[in-house]
Amino acid sequence: MEGILWIIGLILFLVTLPGTLELALVTFPGLLGVRERRPPLDTSGIRLTVVIPAHNEESGLPITLASLKACSNPLPDHDLHVIADNCSDDTAGIARAAGCTVLERHDLSRRGKGYALNWAFEQIQDKGYDALIVVDADTRVDANFLDVWRNLIAHGADAGQAVYRVGNPQANFRTRLMHIAFLAFNYLRPLSRQNLGFSAGILGNGFGLSMATVREIPYDSFSIVEDLEYHTRLVRAGKRVVFLAETAVWSDMPVTAEAAQTQRERWEGGRLRMTLEQAPKLLAGVLSGRWRLIEPLLELLLLPLSYHLLLLVVLLLVGMGGFFSGYALVALGLVVLHVIVAMVVGRASADDWKALASAPFYILWKIANLAGIVRTAGKGADWNRTERDSQSK
Repeated sequence: MEGILWIIGLILFLVTLPGTLELALVTFPGLLGVRERRPPLDTSGIRLTVVIPAHNEESGLPITLASLKACSNPLPDHDLHVIADNCSDDTAGIARAAGCTVLERHDLSRRGKGYALNWAFEQIQDKGYDALIVVDADTRVDANFLDVWRNLIAHGADAGQAVYRVGNPQANFRTRLMHIAFLAFNYLRPLSRQNLGFSAGILGNGFGLSMATVREIPYDSFSIVEDLEYHTRLVRAGKRVVFLAETAVWSDMPVTAEAAQTQRERWEGGRLRMTLEQAPKLLAGVLSGRWRLIEPLLELLLLPLSYHLLLLVVLLLVGMGGFFSGYALVALGLVVLHVIVAMVVGRASADDWKALASAPFYILWKIANLAGIVRTAGKGADWNRTERDSQSK
């Protein structure tokens, strides 16, 4: 029996070790705050376009467009490119009425956000823009959003990522805990990576690419998590994404159990698939001497915190007080520190701290969805709008 427990302990140790190392890397450097500050430059010659991928977004699109038009120094309306992708509603009509450039795409055989973005980028890249910024069609942006991007591109950056925040944390306990998760995943981790000199990552909403980057590395990433897939290609090509901690995009998260489950299965199932596909390539790069690929590799191998936490608890129990139990205790402490540091650095509210009491129920809910996540990992890149505005359950 002891031999079996030792083998189980060894497996759990090896599975969780990369994630533990990653958490150690991306927790404490964030306490230094924003270290990379870009002095203001003359941005009068910088031409930007915002690309808004939209699949049946007639309800959310007007808010997104109004937010972009309310920015300091807004873009001309025609520099807002709305991709009406396989839409069956009036998304295209609303965009035209607002003066946007509308790109209508109808291709049911190649469905997915990655296909839509790649198709649009190919049409936009020769229009004289210096960079393009992707903003989802259910998003609000900070007033300084475009000015921050102009300054970044004036500094010659390859790519950037704004802070991606939850717009409705007050809706229910799931959105509140999602907000806390975003403080870790979308703020602390990119900030720590930047302070260490790594690429901050792409989060799918509020990211941008210089046009030179788009031409060199086409956006032909078509998985469910096309942003993660594309970022992996960027770092393998030696590119770096800069974290724009001074500006943010805000998007409401699903409030019903069904919609939240669909979204989590899509995100985490797609991430599992990317780990299986991309981790060997990153490992090969590390073994060839490209040491800067270690962090992206560890990031891919870090399981969602709920599952990482569960495996560490099991390891603690089967470790029988030996080395594995000691490691599990240290790793569990690091998870707790990671969440605390994220909340401190992200300036969590009193309501956020109170919400931690419901975290165990959230973890159990996510574990119950594990089968759906595994199923999603084997699917194609269907793009289905996530319902966000229903009544909470």
